[in-house]
Amino acid sequence: MSGPGRLDGFVILAGMRTGSNFLQANLNALPGVRCHGEVFNPHFVDRQGGTALFGIDMAARDADPLALLAALRQPGVLPGFRFFHDHDPRVLARVMPDPRWAKVVLTRSPAETYVSWKIAQATDQWRLGDAAALRQARIRFDEPEFRHHLAETQAFHRVLRRALQSTGQAAFAIDYDDLRDLDVLNGLAAFLGVEGRLAALDAGLKKQNPAPLADKVSNPEGMAAALAGVDWAGADRIPALEPRRPAMVPEHVAATGAGLLFMPIPGGPGPAVADWLSRLGSGGTRSGLDQKGLRQWARGAGVHRSFTAVRHPLARAHRAFRATLLSAGALPEARRALVRLTGIDPAAAATAEAHRAAFLGFLRLARLNLGGQTGFRTPPDWASQLATIQGFAQVRPPDAILREDRLAEGLAFLAAEVGATAPAPASEPDDGPWPLAAIADADCEAAARAAYARDYATFGFADWRP
Repeated sequence: MSGPGRLDGFVILAGMRTGSNFLQANLNALPGVRCHGEVFNPHFVDRQGGTALFGIDMAARDADPLALLAALRQPGVLPGFRFFHDHDPRVLARVMPDPRWAKVVLTRSPAETYVSWKIAQATDQWRLGDAAALRQARIRFDEPEFRHHLAETQAFHRVLRRALQSTGQAAFAIDYDDLRDLDVLNGLAAFLGVEGRLAALDAGLKKQNPAPLADKVSNPEGMAAALAGVDWAGADRIPALEPRRPAMVPEHVAATGAGLLFMPIPGGPGPAVADWLSRLGSGGTRSGLDQKGLRQWARGAGVHRSFTAVRHPLARAHRAFRATLLSAGALPEARRALVRLTGIDPAAAATAEAHRAAFLGFLRLARLNLGGQTGFRTPPDWASQLATIQGFAQVRPPDAILREDRLAEGLAFLAAEVGATAPAPASEPDDGPWPLAAIADADCEAAARAAYARDYATFGFADWRP
């Protein structure tokens, strides 16, 4: 889909205040690329105030938008354009099923896009080329208006996800925070099949509102309360580009002497919980079940509960780092990608500082991998815990989700639910080279939050503590 000469063009699927102007400017710095603006915006053509493009005015465009789409293809250039949720749906219906139109999905935090949009409305400044001309304003966060904005954004991305999945296509996922990463933008150039690469980022556009979100609104307490009530599990599905996970029924562990079914998350506290389950009652455990066997177990168990256990994302990521990149069975493509990112072979990290640097590189690599920006599959213990649990729910959702730091209390509660006496769970030491406590700091936490934002938001994790 992305090889030279195999594309008719590309479309940037984005929204207002996502950084699409900056992305367009950088793409236009690539030889042989011509990225247009909002060609199919209902209020203008290409740019604010624009009334025509390639001799096709707004009336002609609205009568036949596909004629303008065809006109974008000029000799010797790879054309592209920006498309938002409220643009002409006939164009989306034409390009989404067509693999000769590459898809670039650009996203940003819905709260950030809403606040930025309101500031732009208040200042009437939608682009900034000279920092001296910056206009600033603090806006009032309106919860109903924000929820409408969020719902529109989510609905648009559900349409995109469905269209890509049903036609077997992959998009290039890029987040607002990736836009100033030269390697990522050059990766996009490779995805588009063009030979040129950027030597530097475009300097013509400046970030308009770099302050923390709370400093941009007049009612930060009201905003915090409103955002606390948002279904962030839904909001964080916006890119929805992390591969969906299977139900993994054969990995479930069923107690044969009590009505408990454990659904282990790869990289989580599975061994300790499975050991606890084997000591519950007198019947041991069973695994390797298929869906039929699972139904038979449930019928035979009578009163039963299913559960899983989540681990702090930073601790889980560190264990995945050691398991997949420091072991003899490490993924070779992942290790090569990590060496390119950091210049450090994780297996050769001989000091705590080198181990920490390699781990930070791993967290960045995990973020790119979960966003569909690497060429290798997502290992199970790299996947977000939310995606794994959503995979479980394809067959049956867990009745309970336990936290590792409260495992003893959670397991005792579940044992009482099915009338069993709970043994004490065994601890799972963090051994091996350079335990997390020896290297963890604010940079590691921030990188983990960037990679596993869905897990932090959905399960309410605070910063990791040893």
